[in-house]
Amino acid sequence: MTSDTPQPAEVGTAAALPPLTPEDFDALDDALDAMREHDEDIPQWEFCDGFMAALVCTRRVVEPSEYWPALFGPGFSPAQHMEFVWRWKRRWHEMQTALDAADVQSLDDDRCFQPECLDLRGAIAALPPEERAEAPEGELPSFAQVWALGFLAAVEQWSEDWAAPRDKEVAEMLADGLDCIETLAQDDTHPPALSMYAEDGPPTVSQQRLEDFGEAIWAVYDLRQLWRSLGPRVQAARRADEPGRNDPCPCGSGKKYKKCHGS
Repeated sequence: MTSDTPQPAEVGTAAALPPLTPEDFDALDDALDAMREHDEDIPQWEFCDGFMAALVCTRRVVEPSEYWPALFGPGFSPAQHMEFVWRWKRRWHEMQTALDAADVQSLDDDRCFQPECLDLRGAIAALPPEERAEAPEGELPSFAQVWALGFLAAVEQWSEDWAAPRDKEVAEMLADGLDCIETLAQDDTHPPALSMYAEDGPPTVSQQRLEDFGEAIWAVYDLRQLWRSLGPRVQAARRADEPGRNDPCPCGSGKKYKKCHGS
């Protein structure tokens, strides 16, 4: 592994990689905004958080040398973004620790994994009318929609590692988990019932969306445990320079391979 991947020696204690604070998340947003000045395709942190969650769940360890270019383009240099990478490592460790806590039984548990999602519609709706009129035009994403799109982008990027296993029951578990994420990647078209931005804010999130969000969190737990139990995909060994079935058998018998040692 490269130095950008959290190692057991690096993440052995909470003191080594403390959880991110609100100020840390603000710093991550600022770093991405700065990158976006040179490349408008740099994603928002919510997308990155979903992308990271899928990486944490992926069947094999995906190296930073693979995921940095996929997320930020080939020009991304970890050495030039050391503070960003350091916070990325801390979030990775925080996420991994939460998903590996087998005794978490409730979303209200302080140790439960929580995706970093923004209720952008709620944030805009809570603005004073004069500021709301200056907000960017266009369709705003639903709560947690960008996060789910980031997760699915990583699944698509490493589709071979996310391919369904032969075991039918396990394949169904995989499909069920991804279905929960895909539901979250769709627009929230149900009646708004609450705000995830402010307790007393105008409602912008439906009750169904909140339930789907909870199901998606448990799905991430299931996907993490599913791939950990199976381990990395085993590549089938190939025989080098094996003759074709109608070629002469290399033993020198004069017979076709399929009639001799290939039978």
